[in-house]
Amino acid sequence: MDQVVAMIAGEGLLPVEIARRLTEAECPPVVYSLREQVGALSKYALDIVPVSKIALADVLEDMLRRGVQQVMLAGAVPKTVMYKSAMMDRATKALLETLSVRDDHTLLAAVVAHLERQRITVVSYRHLIGDLLAPEGHVAGRAPTSRETADAEYGRKVAARIVPLSFGQTLVTSMGAVVAVEAMEGTDATLLRAGSLCRGGTVVKMMRPDQDERYDLPTVGVRTLRTMARAGLGCLAIEAERTIILERESFAETAREEGVSVIGIRHDPLPPEDVACPSS
Repeated sequence: MDQVVAMIAGEGLLPVEIARRLTEAECPPVVYSLREQVGALSKYALDIVPVSKIALADVLEDMLRRGVQQVMLAGAVPKTVMYKSAMMDRATKALLETLSVRDDHTLLAAVVAHLERQRITVVSYRHLIGDLLAPEGHVAGRAPTSRETADAEYGRKVAARIVPLSFGQTLVTSMGAVVAVEAMEGTDATLLRAGSLCRGGTVVKMMRPDQDERYDLPTVGVRTLRTMARAGLGCLAIEAERTIILERESFAETAREEGVSVIGIRHDPLPPEDVACPSS
């Protein structure tokens, strides 16, 4: 690539992995870091620009000055930041005020549109991490029980109904019932809440069918499995070809150690009838 590529990096391992692969392709990115600690990102960045608050105007000005033409969005940024006006510049506040709905899908789409109005193209990182996408079928750990398989299928059907509303990307089912649904608190808090209510539940993670795959692909890793084990949850069902598995070898080893079953499931369009609970 001859173009200057940038990355707006949130928390987690995904931005580091993407930056590493860009650098190996001789295209190190300029990283606009929203992270508390830059960490290993510094090894793979052409430059690091710390972003202490959500300041769209400053980021855009710097990108245009550097001649950035393409940008990737990767990593977690807590949605709760929208309630902390002191962490936003005037441009970001003005953008939020134009939105009557502020779900994840709408917020990200608004940010992308704002960038692209300045002729900075938001590009996908999927081609860089294709080998990290979950396959269909058994992925890691032990084989699922029949109860877990039934709960995964039930969870898939429930998620297919609610994920288009931009919440519930992660939910937990057990014995044909929904135990917990992820909202603004994030995946880890959802898993721990579910563990306080039941043991041995199945975690289902999916993305909305029309989600823009240039950003916000669901991600799981060793931390996900450790949190599940802490919560006493036994099975993780993730959407095949649309979920990133980080640290694949460590992930597989941790699944074995913790006795967690990991499976890849495909999302199929639902018929119009109501979701039915699975049989035992």
